[in-house]
Parts: sequence; C-alpha cells; structure tokens
Amino acid sequence: MHDIAALDRRGIPGCAVISEAFKPAAAAQSKSLGFEPAIVWVAHPIQNRTPDQLADLADAVIDAILSLIGRPSR
Repeated sequence: MHDIAALDRRGIPGCAVISEAFKPAAAAQSKSLGFEPAIVWVAHPIQNRTPDQLADLADAVIDAILSLIGRPSR
C-alpha cells in the first residue's frame, strides 16, 4: 500500500494486484494511510501456481489493470 500511495502522490497512475486472502490487511492498511487504492483482486494462493497458471491469471486481469491505470484495454 505504501508503494501505490507514493505513486499516487507523485501523480503516477497505478493499482495494486492483491490476493483475495489479504482483503482484511489491505483494508486496514488503506484506512491507516488514509488512502483508497485502486485494487485488482486475484484468487488465492499465488505461490504454488505453475507458470502457465500465472499467465492465465494475468491474462484474466490485465484489462482491469489497464483500465485502472487509465490506459485503454487491449
């Protein structure tokens, strides 16, 4: 959250891509920073996915990410 908040303060568009298991932590950090970040939520867990599964996950969320950072979707 600190990174995305720092980008926002500098006028650089960005979004966080966060595993759904971390929703409570993200909400708590957002509240403590007084910042409401753009977030794309992905299914948990991440670490045990194969490279092909990670590519599929990325393909599934890339349009949402691009729209949140102000770029047109592919």
